Amino acid sequence: MGSTVKVREKFQVTIPEDVRNKIPLSVGERVEVIVRRREIVIRPIVEVPRTQAWFWTKEWQTQVAKSGKDIEKGKAKVFKSVKEARKYFGD
Repeated sequence: MGSTVKVREKFQVTIPEDVRNKIPLSVGERVEVIVRRREIVIRPIVEVPRTQAWFWTKEWQTQVAKSGKDIEKGKAKVFKSVKEARKYFGD
């Protein structure tokens, strides 16, 4: 069974120590609060700067995963220099 806490003014709750010790969460970090069925779920989030948000899009992550699989299968070529790579690609 989980821990119980009391809802205080402004609907604030304190996350119990035994719960805090099980997840990496520090004071000042942000959490996401959602409703799932009839439950309130609080989960830590990692904020990403806007300039890096493209990397976390579904499309980009799909390509990264595909690239990783290609590398594992040996479908990748390593170049010793930019000059060598440009020569290989005919640039």
